[in-house]
Amino acid sequence: MACLTVVSEEKIIRLAVELGTRLKERQLKLATAESCTGGGLGQAITSVSGSSQWYERGFISYSNAAKQEMLGVRLETITRDGAVSEQVAREMAEGALARGRADIGIAVTGIAGPEGGSATKPIGTVWFAMAQKQQPTLSAKKHFGGDRAQVRSQCVIYALAMLNKRLLT
Repeated sequence: MACLTVVSEEKIIRLAVELGTRLKERQLKLATAESCTGGGLGQAITSVSGSSQWYERGFISYSNAAKQEMLGVRLETITRDGAVSEQVAREMAEGALARGRADIGIAVTGIAGPEGGSATKPIGTVWFAMAQKQQPTLSAKKHFGGDRAQVRSQCVIYALAMLNKRLLT
């Protein structure tokens, strides 16, 4: 994430600190399941001192095989919907929750570019999902502009903001 603007870096750090405060106050643990961000979300989270008190683990499941093996995403789901889909994001988040020792699981899967887009899933298409014990799984689809680094940093910002918003309720 060396290509991030100073504004993006500051926003990511601020959101990660807020998230850590909220999780720690509620004594909750977080697990992440990342594809297009390649560990960027985990990196942002672990940049916060003391994050080991609330960040349980991260799964970097870049390939379809990794999504299946590490998170239990069903081959049928990937085949039917594609790796960048609401259902895959949901299965990733639920898998992170089930296979980690966390209370909340968040997943990110998308097309960061500059290759890989299609007419139905253009570059910048990203699905997010958040699973929490005894809560319905939430999902959101976003379209981000910019180059690969910009798409990935926007993914991290959105994921952190999504978590913070959920923890405000």
